[in-house]
Amino acid sequence: MSAKRPVRELMPALAGKTYFNYGGQGPLPSPSLEAMVACWRTIQELGPFTTAVWPFIEAQTVAVRQALATLCGVGPHRLALTENVTSGCVLPLWGLPWQRGDELLLGDCEHPGVVAACQELARRKALRVSVLPVLELCCSNTQEALEALVLEQLERALTPNTRLVVLSHLLWNTGSIMPIAAVAQRLQQHSNQPWLLVDAAQSMGSIPVDEAASVADIYAFTGHKWCCGPEGLGGVALSERLLEVAQPTLIGWRSLRHESTAASSFHHDARRFEVATSCVPLASGLTCSLDLLAAQGSPQQRHQRCRQLADRLWRGLQALPGARTLLNQPPPAGLVSFTLHDGSGRQRDTAGTVDALGRAGIWIRRLDQPDCLRACVHVTTTEAEVDQLLQALTALQQRQA
Repeated sequence: MSAKRPVRELMPALAGKTYFNYGGQGPLPSPSLEAMVACWRTIQELGPFTTAVWPFIEAQTVAVRQALATLCGVGPHRLALTENVTSGCVLPLWGLPWQRGDELLLGDCEHPGVVAACQELARRKALRVSVLPVLELCCSNTQEALEALVLEQLERALTPNTRLVVLSHLLWNTGSIMPIAAVAQRLQQHSNQPWLLVDAAQSMGSIPVDEAASVADIYAFTGHKWCCGPEGLGGVALSERLLEVAQPTLIGWRSLRHESTAASSFHHDARRFEVATSCVPLASGLTCSLDLLAAQGSPQQRHQRCRQLADRLWRGLQALPGARTLLNQPPPAGLVSFTLHDGSGRQRDTAGTVDALGRAGIWIRRLDQPDCLRACVHVTTTEAEVDQLLQALTALQQRQA
C-alpha cells in the first residue's frame, strides 16, 4: 500500500463508525498490522532463537528507538523502550536517590496511574506529596496567558525540599498544553534542581514534542494513542543527569551490558531501564505507523490540522444550547472537553451521553476528573465527522429538552 494514501483509508477500525477516542487508543493501520505479521514470520523462518535471528531483531529495535529518539530531539542513548506510559514514568522514578522528607510536587491534572505511583513512592521512602494547582488556570485563562500563570503558581508551590515536579505536557482532561521548557528552566534555578517528570501520553503524536522531551528528566509516552501504533510499546526519554545517578529498578537481561553473566554491569545509557524479553514485532508495527503519519505531514503540520478541527468542534459547541466547554477558547491541540446541561442548568449524565452516541456509531469518552465528555480529533478526522458529532449532540439536547 502506498504511504501517500490518506492514513485513515488504511484503518479498518474507522469503517462504519465515527471515532473520537484517539486519546484512549488510536486505530492501527493495516500496513502496521501487516508489518508485525511479516516480522513474526521472519523470526520463525530464521528460527526464534538462532544466530541468524539476532541481527534481524536488533534492526527492528534500533529502527524504532531511532525514530522515537528523533521525535524527542534526543540521542538514541537517552531513549528506553517501555510497555506503556506508566512503566516509562515509574521505572526511572523509583531508581532516583531519594531522601526522607523530599517533596514531590504533582500537578492537579495528572493521571491517576502516575499519582498513585508517586503516592506509593512517598509512602515507602517517607517523602511528602504536594499539589500544583493548574486546572482552574486552564479553565479560566487563554493558552497564551497560561505559561506565565503556571510559572507563578509553580513559584508559590516550590519549597526548599521540592525534589520532583510532575506535570503532563498535554493535559488529558482539559486539553491545555503546559510550558514544559519554561518549567524546566525554572527548576534548574532552584537550589535542589528538582527532577521534572512529564507524562506525554497525550502529546506524543499529536503535537511537536522535541523541545519539551529534550529538557525533561523523564518524558514518558506510548505508541498506541496518537501515534496509532500497537498497544504494548512506548518509550521514555531520559536526561543525561538522570542517567548519571538513577539505578535500575526492575532488572533483567536487557538491563545488562553483557547478558551472559549477572556479574556484568548495567548499560550506561537508557537501556538500563529496559527489562527482559518483549514482543519484537510491535517495534515493526510502531515504526510503520510513525512512517505513515510522517507521510501526512510534519509534526507541526499535523498539529495545525488538529487545531483546525478542534477549533471547528469548539465553535460548534459554543452555538449548542446547554453545551459548556472546559476551555474558554479553542483548544491548542486535538482534545476538546465539554459538558451538556439541561434548561435548568443541571449537568446531564455523561455516561448516558456516551452510550447514546455509541448507539449511533459515534464514539467519545467521559472523564471522572472533572466529570466531563472528551472528543479527540486527529489528522485522520474529517470536517464532516466533526459536524456529525455536533448534529448528534444537538439532537440529544433537543430530545432531552
